[in-house]
Amino acid sequence: MKQIILGTAGHIDHGKTVLVKALTGIDTDRLKEEKERGITIELGFAYLDLPSGGHIGIVDVPGHERFVKHMVAGAGGIDIVALIIAADEGVMPQTREHLDICTLLGVKRGLVVLTKIDLVDQELRELAIEDVKDFTKGTFLEEAPIIPVSAVTGEGIEELIIALERLVEQVEERPSDGIFRLPIDRVFTMKGFGTVVTGTLVSGKLMTGEAVEILPKGLKAKVRGIQVHNVKVNQAVAGQRTAVNLQGVEKASVERGEVLLHAGTVEPSKFLDVELIHLSHAPRALKNGVVLRFHTGTSHQMAKILLLGTNELKPGERGYAQIRMDGSVVVLPNDRFVLRGSSMIQTIGGGVVLDAHPQRHKRLKGEVITQLEQLKGGNYPFVLSFHIKKGGHRGLELKKLVGYANISPAALSATLDELLSQQKVIKFDKEAERVIDGELYEHLKDEIVTASERYHTKNPLKPGIPKEELKSKLPPEVDGKLFNALLSGLTERKLLVQEKDKLRLSGHQIALQGRQQELEEKIEEIMHRSGLTPPLVKELGERLGASEKEVKEILSLLTNREKLVKLKEEVFFHRDPLNELRERLVSFLTEKEKISTQEFKSLTGVSRKYTIPLAEYFDAIKVTIRVGDERVLRRMEQGKKTG
Repeated sequence: MKQIILGTAGHIDHGKTVLVKALTGIDTDRLKEEKERGITIELGFAYLDLPSGGHIGIVDVPGHERFVKHMVAGAGGIDIVALIIAADEGVMPQTREHLDICTLLGVKRGLVVLTKIDLVDQELRELAIEDVKDFTKGTFLEEAPIIPVSAVTGEGIEELIIALERLVEQVEERPSDGIFRLPIDRVFTMKGFGTVVTGTLVSGKLMTGEAVEILPKGLKAKVRGIQVHNVKVNQAVAGQRTAVNLQGVEKASVERGEVLLHAGTVEPSKFLDVELIHLSHAPRALKNGVVLRFHTGTSHQMAKILLLGTNELKPGERGYAQIRMDGSVVVLPNDRFVLRGSSMIQTIGGGVVLDAHPQRHKRLKGEVITQLEQLKGGNYPFVLSFHIKKGGHRGLELKKLVGYANISPAALSATLDELLSQQKVIKFDKEAERVIDGELYEHLKDEIVTASERYHTKNPLKPGIPKEELKSKLPPEVDGKLFNALLSGLTERKLLVQEKDKLRLSGHQIALQGRQQELEEKIEEIMHRSGLTPPLVKELGERLGASEKEVKEILSLLTNREKLVKLKEEVFFHRDPLNELRERLVSFLTEKEKISTQEFKSLTGVSRKYTIPLAEYFDAIKVTIRVGDERVLRRMEQGKKTG
């Protein structure tokens, strides 16, 4: 069954509220002040059961010019409009402004209800109808039915219901598979239940028990109960007037203009890139930098308009702009908005959001205009690629992409699969579902190769660059998962080789020549002959007539080739005497079970300068384990614990 919202519109005292009561039996003026003054101040809500079995939710808006901000809040979620024009007064200022607002908000269907026909004769009725036709010419209501009605006598009510049935058949239902959003238009408390918020569910669906948040404040809550048309339900879907009982928030902390959503689906923003429509009957040109009232959903605030590609928009012109808000706003691409003056408060324009999380732009840069035109065109591959590129080196989580792009889950999934298959987008983090732009991914690979080449040139005797050092050459936003994915791609293509914690280009080979080869042979011979009392780096240099840098390079090379073992800075041992000592140590501990530091010193026959590093080395390679002031075989100690 379709879920449709009907909104009223029209000048004050043209009979909107009386008509709703005649249709539904519900008086939408609920405030004491409204009863006393006889005018609608706040939004009113009702529902109509159609003869076909369908239901229409009704939003009744105030008509007074002082309450247009309330009218915009109510009109933001409507599917069809009933423009109310009194037969005895005809088209009035708020009639025009309300029609402008509905047009700017993207309402495409509706009808005109000519009210109070019991107050005029047939001739005046016909004149009023002609007046309405002239007024609606060129608008979305040009071909709409005009239904003469009297809420007093009941004349025309049946015809109005039939016309509404026909309209409902034509309206496309709102998507229930999109992001759940409920712009809040009313907050109150119910005794025994707590905080209740109401609004028109503009997309997605909500179920009892779900966790939600209220943006832009970021308040967390849980859905305790849901009502649609005063009936308790377990689920509400897009297009329904919905009341949500929230657990975990107080009434005082929630207000109209905020939005109820599932947590983590949408991020608030202070900047918007938009297509701007300046109304043809606006009083003056729209200048760059002007501050206006920005209305979207049920919210409104002041905002600065920065025109892109031009310095002004004349009445009737369209253009692009970046809007910078005073506070945060919760919108998605394709959302509509209304602009009203800051001093002379009247509607002067509006438009559609193209990018809800833009970067700052140079106003007159042609590339920006081209991008916005492509976003406006709604080309799905471009839209997704555009937002993924903005994710930069951090990449973008797919759950955020849903909110940035605001296209149906089915279309998003199909388009993303296409981009992934073409490698225009790369998924590098399966757990968090993160993706990165394909061109940027390849550029990072090139940076890794270039950094490796530079390292080899600077360090020809080293087998490769340490992994963490290589990562430090990339932008800081590149995290471990992306870095590992890049390395995997390069090693799979055999451009890079990983050996333990070092990486090298596949073509890199260490080739010692002349003096270097001679030094390598001499240093290995000296270290082997020295046994457990090897010379330090400085001593080696002095003995061989080589610089400290040359000696360190050869020592590092021999260590990487597993000829030497580095125990600590400046202290290297040849592997053969270490292996021989290991055998003697294991034999000693197998027989004696434990060894003191003094006994270990006697076993090695070396000074304390070497004894401590050697003892710690056997701990480090998990031959021994220290227990108090003594050491035992690790395997024996583990056997005791498990036994």
